Amino acid sequence: MVLEGVRAALSRFLRSDKEYRRAVADFVKELQKELIRADVNIRVVFQLTKRIKERALQEEPPPGVSRKDWLITIVYEELTKLFGGEKTPEIHPPRKPWVIMLVGLQGSGKTTTAAKLAYYYKLEGYRVGLVAADTYRPAAYQQLKQLGEKAGVPVYGEPGVDDAVAIAEHGTRFFLEKGFDIIIIDTAGRHHREEDLLREMREIADKVKPDEIILVIDAAIGQQAYSIAEKFHKTTPVGSIIITKLDGTAKGGGALSAVAATGATIKFVGTGEKIDELEVFKPPRFVARILGIGDIEGLVERIRRVKIEFTEKDVEDFVAGRITMRLVYKQLVSLRKLGPLRKILSMIPGIGLNMPFDIDPRQVEKKMKKWTAIINSMTYYELDHPDVIDRRRMKRIARGAGVRVEDVKELMMQYHAMKKLSKQLRRRKDLLEKLQAGRIDLR
Repeated sequence: MVLEGVRAALSRFLRSDKEYRRAVADFVKELQKELIRADVNIRVVFQLTKRIKERALQEEPPPGVSRKDWLITIVYEELTKLFGGEKTPEIHPPRKPWVIMLVGLQGSGKTTTAAKLAYYYKLEGYRVGLVAADTYRPAAYQQLKQLGEKAGVPVYGEPGVDDAVAIAEHGTRFFLEKGFDIIIIDTAGRHHREEDLLREMREIADKVKPDEIILVIDAAIGQQAYSIAEKFHKTTPVGSIIITKLDGTAKGGGALSAVAATGATIKFVGTGEKIDELEVFKPPRFVARILGIGDIEGLVERIRRVKIEFTEKDVEDFVAGRITMRLVYKQLVSLRKLGPLRKILSMIPGIGLNMPFDIDPRQVEKKMKKWTAIINSMTYYELDHPDVIDRRRMKRIARGAGVRVEDVKELMMQYHAMKKLSKQLRRRKDLLEKLQAGRIDLR
């Protein structure tokens, strides 16, 4: 994740037994190094760390709060300010129809983002149309058309026509006349000369008069993000920003620094390649993930969106101790739907800071695939009565799944761990019921 080194630096600070002032100074140096490594603008870095150090050394923590815990709060507050403050960006258009024009360099994921944005608003109940106004890149229309079909959103384009301004104007009018709520215009990201690209952006904006111009910027773009954002903003004033590819880079600070160049709000972030992997950017939540504080709200929202099919009976069976491999299988499938295990664990309070930094998500995914194959290799009786699985059955299951017997053993250990947890929950439930019924005298 972006700025993951910040979390490591904070973790080292919390474990440090150095004198407080020295520990703060060491942490600030590490923080500066990590932010600069993540391509955050150097001037921004020194302003931020100066505020953190001054507050950490001069402010008194509230009664009952340790100085180290107080530093976490200060870092959290200052990073949140850097990324836009406590306020969640307003993503719902103030009126309908609403015309959005996307701008940005080629390679930033602009066309994919156009489809993701359309899909997001479609799920929010809006009628959305896409306009393919990138006439420079070969097959740009075909790509947007395919993505539009995936999102279930219509796409307007004029294949073979080179006039991007005319296409943008015709497409906008087409969807307006049909009563669409939101129109998203995908524009070119490259020309033979930069001046030509910026002129085309200006001409489209002058002709279409969009309600909102969104700059799409790659999280890995680096220090040049500041100047790129500034040029686009001077040409067509940027109202908001979408950062793409935030899942696959150790950097991202340059893209975040683009906010300073435009004064715009980061509205969405792309967290993966799938059509539904676009999230509203909430600075407090994002900073909580960076610091390993946890994000239960984010976890709950993610679970709701993938619609995990756990029934009330599954929950009752688990609490009652009726654990079967069918239940284990549902857990594995659900966890894989949520995304990388590391990403999910980092959202849970108390785990983020203590999570080892050498976890390889690919190995975790590989193991989960193995376990799924193992369960698929079991008989119906074994699925419902896992305790009958002995060494002989393990060998047969391993052969059927194409894995080692040790892999089957490992899965069985997970099964027994679930049973143990279920037993503990059942004891607590029984105790609570007895307390509520007055059958236990606490005097």
